[in-house]
Amino acid sequence: MSTTAGVTGATSSSATSAAASNSPQATQDRFLKLLVTQMQNQDPLNPLDNAQITSQMAQLSTVSGIESLNTALQAMATSFSASQSLQAAAMIGRSVLAPGSSIQLQNGAAVGGFALSQAVDQAVVTIKDAAGNKLHSVDMGAQKAGNVMFQWDGVTDSGAIAANGAYTFEVSAKQGGTTVTADSLALGEVNSVSLSATGVMLNTDVLGSVDVTKVKQIF
Repeated sequence: MSTTAGVTGATSSSATSAAASNSPQATQDRFLKLLVTQMQNQDPLNPLDNAQITSQMAQLSTVSGIESLNTALQAMATSFSASQSLQAAAMIGRSVLAPGSSIQLQNGAAVGGFALSQAVDQAVVTIKDAAGNKLHSVDMGAQKAGNVMFQWDGVTDSGAIAANGAYTFEVSAKQGGTTVTADSLALGEVNSVSLSATGVMLNTDVLGSVDVTKVKQIF
């Protein structure tokens, strides 16, 4: 038991020493010691070139400056991530609009949306069941560029009442007979917030995990 602890302690100490020896301060100290040694042992008939010494010191200063800048940027990035997480936590319990084609029908109401890059004179939302069968079409008419919301009351084109649950939708938009891209947007409620390698993620009921940077609108 004690042998294992001793090995672990030695390994940790070695790692710490290695990290310290590779630090900018340690590198600078080694350079200065080497420079002093060179100057002490230089050939009086062929002394060190002052311009060369100045250039080497300037290069070392530049490297040290870059190391300090990297450390500062890393600290800023860490601080920004923590701040972003705290801000995102305030979104728990609220609804967000983000890329997705799912809608949740509950008590005769389902809400979704889509984003238009330009104004259109025709936009139609087609709602489908889990098997991909078309249930209902919503004629949205002419719409301006930007985010557009729609609501479905659960009534199908045949007049039947759809059961509560998850459905999908697709959007067709045209301007002067020319098809215009319409990006589907789903509405979901934020249940929790998590921090991943790619950034802050919002965990929602309809959309699943959503990158906070992809949220189009908050309600």
